[in-house]
Amino acid sequence: MNKKEKKDVIAVNHFNLEIPDGKLIGLLGPSGCGKSTALYLLCGLIKPTEGKIFFGEDEVTNLPAENRGVGLVFQNYALYPNMSVYKNIAFSLEIRGMKKAEVHKKVKETAKLLGLEEVLDRRPKDLSGGQRQRVAIGNAIIRNPKILLMDEPLSNLDAKLRNQMRAEIILLRQQLDTTFVYVTHDQTEAMTLGDRIVIMKDGFIQQIGTPQEVFNHPYNLFVAEFIGSPKMNIFDAKLVKADGKYAVELGGNTIELSEEKQAALAKNDVAEQEIKLGVRPEHIVLENGFEGKVDVSEMMGSSVHLHVTALDRDVVMVVSTMNMTGAEVAALSNGNKVNFSFPGHVCHVFSKETGINLEA
Repeated sequence: MNKKEKKDVIAVNHFNLEIPDGKLIGLLGPSGCGKSTALYLLCGLIKPTEGKIFFGEDEVTNLPAENRGVGLVFQNYALYPNMSVYKNIAFSLEIRGMKKAEVHKKVKETAKLLGLEEVLDRRPKDLSGGQRQRVAIGNAIIRNPKILLMDEPLSNLDAKLRNQMRAEIILLRQQLDTTFVYVTHDQTEAMTLGDRIVIMKDGFIQQIGTPQEVFNHPYNLFVAEFIGSPKMNIFDAKLVKADGKYAVELGGNTIELSEEKQAALAKNDVAEQEIKLGVRPEHIVLENGFEGKVDVSEMMGSSVHLHVTALDRDVVMVVSTMNMTGAEVAALSNGNKVNFSFPGHVCHVFSKETGINLEA
């Protein structure tokens, strides 16, 4: 599909995506980026103003939602409050006239799969948030959909339940022969659940890749800063080349890039230029290089998150405390000076003009 307009706003633009059978694709991006609109286009709740949608070889652009063979799970559960769990799961089969014995068999199978056997007689108000979401999933999967579409399904759950439900969705995938499209603004969900991630901004796809690809090789500055927590540090630096070797100059120091990055930049015939240099907080090490002052020190158990004033900006770093003494950890407290650096293989080099990764 190409485009979907909302009044004078293009909600989804040039959205060209092929989803392999049986995979889970995460649609990830900030609120208002168009990911839910893309989902509703797939399920048939809205139609594109331009472009076509195919399920395999079959065009479904103008096919009604009820005839597309998809299951849809919303963030607000969308359950019937006056019906039992049994009735909520069975509803989509009953309205299609399936025989009562077959409905009963399928409800029992679905309830067993989702761990709902003990609550079939209860109503939604008597369930926990996680149980309600499992009921909603049960209603969506009981008809064996070709595609299971999930729109922010865990956003109403607390952190503990979200972790539990993520694990349950992973297990569910192993037992269902279906394709998943999972919309979320939570990068943890997308990274842990998705075979591939589609990152969106302002209706456009920014990058498609595996979780490792988008983390290790972000296509542009938006992806680089959106993926990762804490987010990537971005510095104003210069890309230089001497004796055929690329390096970055920052704060009076020169850092030679790795062989892999050398090859990518050489392949693209990248010239010397002012750049945006990206370095993830967890890739910064405490050793001689740059000097800064600790403004905020956040103890996180096995690591400490530091906000350091250095290079005329706030530099965030994640330092493991696993092999540190108490005195070494104490030295990272507010107001103390620290020295830090980072090797060339963790540097990400972006065009200052376009924001695109110069290695891409």
